[in-house]
Amino acid sequence: MANAGLQLLGFILASLGWIGSIVSTALPQWKIYSYAGDNIVTAQAIYEGLWMSCVSQSTGQIQCKVFDSLLNLNSTLQATRALMVIGILLGLIAIFVSTIGMKCMKCLEDDEVQKMWMAVIGGGIFITSGLAILVATAWYGNRIVQEFYDPMTPVNARYEFGQALFTGWAAASLCLLGGALLSCSCPRKTTSYPTPRPYPKPTPSSGKDYV
Repeated sequence: MANAGLQLLGFILASLGWIGSIVSTALPQWKIYSYAGDNIVTAQAIYEGLWMSCVSQSTGQIQCKVFDSLLNLNSTLQATRALMVIGILLGLIAIFVSTIGMKCMKCLEDDEVQKMWMAVIGGGIFITSGLAILVATAWYGNRIVQEFYDPMTPVNARYEFGQALFTGWAAASLCLLGGALLSCSCPRKTTSYPTPRPYPKPTPSSGKDYV
């Protein structure tokens, strides 16, 4: 029963991480304009995501522009896009596989070992999905840091971490933790002992006494 509860907890955490990865990919706040330097303009907020760049006015009006050309994007943005999409697709596959291996489901109920292995495989796919999301967000964050401390970057063109980046890191952590808990469902090896040999039964006496 404890193993089933641990399995359910891992599935819930990993599923929340998968949802968080979708939210992080869709949000445009991957990097936010840094208000540093002498000429600070606080009337508008500038931020960029994986798919668009937006400008938010102090009046509440938001204007966004989708990136037109895929080939015109830098390699970091292209790789981040690809890794996030791969992580989301892997998470979707992991949900289906893990659902089959859950003890509360009726699938593969006759084969308990096969059912447990399905949960373990789903946990492994969740871990792979979390690693893809973690690499994508860390790579993008590292690029922001490099550009921020680059002396060649103008002060009015520097960006800082956005909310979507922190959401991606949280999503990756949940996927890794949930996948690890699901992987704990690995079936234990049972020790097999040789079948004992039957001893020959003594033949009953015929009841005749020989002198």
